[in-house]
Amino acid sequence: MIVPMIATLTIAAMLLLLERMLNLFNFVITEGGPVSVVWQMLANLMPEQFGFALPISLLLGVMMAVRTLALNSELDALLGSGVSHGRLLRVPLIMAGVLALVTVWLVGYEQPYSRYAYERLRFELQSGALGASIKVGEFTHLDDKVVMRVEASEDGGQRLSGVFLRAEGKSYGTVVASAERARFLATDNPDVLLLRLFKGVLVQDKPGQGAPRALSFSLHDIPINLPRLESFRERGKQLEFTLSELWQVSSDPGRPETVQHLAQGTLHRRLVQVAVLLPLPFLGLALAVPPKRSTTSLGIFVGIFLLLLLNEFNKAGEAAVQLGAAPPWLAIWTPFAGFCALSLGAYWTLVRRVGGHPLALLFAVSNRTGRMLSRLQKKLPLLARQRD
Repeated sequence: MIVPMIATLTIAAMLLLLERMLNLFNFVITEGGPVSVVWQMLANLMPEQFGFALPISLLLGVMMAVRTLALNSELDALLGSGVSHGRLLRVPLIMAGVLALVTVWLVGYEQPYSRYAYERLRFELQSGALGASIKVGEFTHLDDKVVMRVEASEDGGQRLSGVFLRAEGKSYGTVVASAERARFLATDNPDVLLLRLFKGVLVQDKPGQGAPRALSFSLHDIPINLPRLESFRERGKQLEFTLSELWQVSSDPGRPETVQHLAQGTLHRRLVQVAVLLPLPFLGLALAVPPKRSTTSLGIFVGIFLLLLLNEFNKAGEAAVQLGAAPPWLAIWTPFAGFCALSLGAYWTLVRRVGGHPLALLFAVSNRTGRMLSRLQKKLPLLARQRD
């Protein structure tokens, strides 16, 4: 079970992260931030993605292991020697319990803090606290009184070329300048940056000055005041609460009813996300065994489909509870109970019914459809010849 579990967990998590990576790259580039922020944001998303990938990895690990035993006739040898299906499920159930504890830690305590860190990075990127780079070919407002445009940018906006600048200040008045190169320098004051211009022309219009003054320079410094940044909010959304905090909020009568519903939906959805790992070994064993004299892998696709379907039911149930349209036991726990009943029913059919299989009807339909398609494929050339 170990190899397919690790492979599935890695692939599923990477696919989920790749989906978010493209959106994050577009967001960071649009905001003009450094590319390194993308990797920090993806790292904060990993607990959430691993929480969704763990059930799929466990299911596929059980199914691939049982399928390998069945196709090599080792499963029949084990059953014939007195090893029951229940005995074969001991190790998968132990692994399911271990992964359930890991999921409690991930979605209950690690995910809320990583989600808060992710939202903090988004806020700092949008507010400019991460040091937004100069956008090439666009007019950029460095503050309320400085507008800048560059033709090329290197080193994340530290080295600029083809610079046009318009700035206003009490000490130097209005300045319009163009320079071949420029770069930003730090000062002793953390709220002030120094923009150093190289080889350019400057026009200055200062109050009390009779006429604007034009001059060429080889080096000129212009101080730029950084805008004051707002502080990020405290951790307080339902997705950023731990399990214990969600329980306190959902059962606190002093909270508004809408806040209680939001906490209840998130709390019960996370609990189901943990509990769903326990019936997966029964479902995986029941669906992984192919019919006799068959190597079909249809059961694997059915198992994945059922797990994804339950995930969609959980999302819809969470939304219904948060809106106050349904209680948690109806919107979230009823689909989970149906999934458990389906898993145990499939296991009972395989173990207790002689020659039975939970997907016997589906296999029969699949075989008939395949035969019909093969017959149709054979008839098509004959019909074409008759027409000729």
